[in-house]
Amino acid sequence: MEFQLLDRLSFQRFVGLRASSQIPDRTTIWTFKERLIKAGASESIFDAVNRQLSRHGYIARGGQMIDASIVQAPKQSMSKEEKSLVGEGAMPVDWKPAKRRQKDMDARWTKKHGKSYFGYKVSANADKRYKLVRKIKVSTASEHDTLHFEDVLDPANTNRNILADKGYVDGEREDRLTRQGWRIHIQRKGSKDKPISEAQKRRNARIAKTRARVEHVFAGLAEMGGKGLRTIGLARATLQLNWKVAAYNLRRLVYLREARVEAF
Repeated sequence: MEFQLLDRLSFQRFVGLRASSQIPDRTTIWTFKERLIKAGASESIFDAVNRQLSRHGYIARGGQMIDASIVQAPKQSMSKEEKSLVGEGAMPVDWKPAKRRQKDMDARWTKKHGKSYFGYKVSANADKRYKLVRKIKVSTASEHDTLHFEDVLDPANTNRNILADKGYVDGEREDRLTRQGWRIHIQRKGSKDKPISEAQKRRNARIAKTRARVEHVFAGLAEMGGKGLRTIGLARATLQLNWKVAAYNLRRLVYLREARVEAF
């Protein structure tokens, strides 16, 4: 950030700096980020951006699409015994303070499609109409997607449809949400002994056609460097991902406004 501010006048104008002498150095920026984390302000910027979306008329419409994506963090070099202790939430006693600061005690391993990943997971809710992210939840990579389904529900969406893939199947929860007025559209999954029916396959295809729009959101984040972290710990990952998703929403807002102007 320090380099970009020194290098580009456009960056200086964006943040409201009038002279290069006002640019904070990397230590000042890092310290400010740490103060935000301690103040519990990780979600503040994301929420502020979403209020801007509403002021511009881009309220959540058309239903909501829920999905999760793994965000990789730098892998940790640890022995088998150290990994076992960290997995239990403990820290090896022989680690010196400097080493402790460099070890990520929160990130976890998980597998997806037979491949192992280390880091965190971001669960997101994007509205169907504008593909803007309305809610997010950051967790460790090992936590199952379905645990945060209700955390990212957006009651402000003008449509009661909820679309998600087969990883979110939970009959009890679906019944409860249906009684609350939600219309649940979650793809079904079969098993070796009980494959899904042809009707369920057609239903899955209909849901996938719309739900795939949320993948465009994660693709946009990946394009902006949002699918990787260079931070240590869940608190910093939460701050960083809230900022990255807020940046995606701002970029999407610019695109939507330009498209509206061209339409007229």
